[in-house]
Amino acid sequence: MTRPLQPEPPRRERRSQSPPSPQDPKDLERLYVITGGTDGGERAPLDLVTLIVARSEPKPSAPPEQAAVLRMCRTPLSTAEISAYLNLPFSVVTVLLGELLAAEQVQARAPVIRGAVADRSLLEAVMHGLQKL
Repeated sequence: MTRPLQPEPPRRERRSQSPPSPQDPKDLERLYVITGGTDGGERAPLDLVTLIVARSEPKPSAPPEQAAVLRMCRTPLSTAEISAYLNLPFSVVTVLLGELLAAEQVQARAPVIRGAVADRSLLEAVMHGLQKL
């Protein structure tokens, strides 16, 4: 008795762990076009954890990368996440975000940092509430 042949499951190719290096002239041209040819000399003071929130919907005439940022940032996203999702270098993303900030289409916020020490009155209120149980 022979067993029927079962097809092999499809195999996925592994993606490279690092983003492609912009050494190819086509990649460099693309980045130049995305940034509008600016060198980012007047970049907004953004770091990797700055949260970006869209203030408006993308205009029909908006470049695709800016429209993608506005759609992504309906909820707060860090600049590092935006860079990763768009698969663009952080420096290019800061130029894009600088243009959107200047046009007041996005808002930049510092991340919320939790206090290192809990408020004593809150802890006492919780303790008294637990004792009453």
